[in-house]
Amino acid sequence: MTTKISIQQVHKYFRVKRNLGHLKETVQPISALQDINLEVKQGEFMVIVGPSGCGKSTLLDLLAGLSKPNRGQIRLDGNEIAGPNLDRGIVFQQYALFPWKTALANVEFGLEAKGVGRKERRASALEYIQLVGLAGFENRYPHELSGGMKQRVAIARSLAYDPEVLLMDEPFAALDAQTRETLQSELLRIWEATKKTIIFITHGIEEAVYLGQRVAVMTSRPGRIKQVIEVPFESRTSEDDLRSNPEFVKIRHQIWDLLKDEVQRAQEQEKSKTLHAGNLKSNAKGVAANG
Repeated sequence: MTTKISIQQVHKYFRVKRNLGHLKETVQPISALQDINLEVKQGEFMVIVGPSGCGKSTLLDLLAGLSKPNRGQIRLDGNEIAGPNLDRGIVFQQYALFPWKTALANVEFGLEAKGVGRKERRASALEYIQLVGLAGFENRYPHELSGGMKQRVAIARSLAYDPEVLLMDEPFAALDAQTRETLQSELLRIWEATKKTIIFITHGIEEAVYLGQRVAVMTSRPGRIKQVIEVPFESRTSEDDLRSNPEFVKIRHQIWDLLKDEVQRAQEQEKSKTLHAGNLKSNAKGVAANG
């Protein structure tokens, strides 16, 4: 398979300023990502998993062109990503649907932005509504749909304008366990039908192994690619329960062994940050009282 996306020595940091009463402190740059190198093949389902705060969503923002790396390059089909483009579809954790539009009109939105005519737009949107299993619900508004249905609409909308790559940022995290497992299977079915390149962000190890052909494990902040794990299952949509497969269990434990120290470090970082912020506020109050 040819390389679809190439991430080369990418670094991303943020400058943070905190206003603490009479004290103004400029915090040193916070490094979110450090030396990220990763290649994603044409038509591959790549999953990225890591602890909270490791920069997974930051990396997805870079892939979407919503922000730029401070160093390094991200290339799509050999061309550097310079900003948002219809060659990449994005599905967020929150559904981001237009509440005043029906499910069908929400799916049509990207096609309209692409300049597709009304008749063709409607036919294509109906095709993708059916693909995600929402035939019969096309005239419902978002408030009339369940969380799982809303996410199906979001997926259909991203697929309808035929992007080269589908970027998914923990799209099932807010759903209940049963709905989440159903949509995982539906997503695999859609992926096999469309042959899209998918990059999927998750906290869930089991979800990562179930969905991904490969799983990139990230370290705690600053996020780096610790290891990429091959997931060797050829078919994921058979009636057999993949999660009970001994090889599935083995890979899940392998990923947890890579992650558990990183999760602990991430928790320590968060605790340290909270304590530091509390000390700064206390110092600021003391200066104000003595000023």
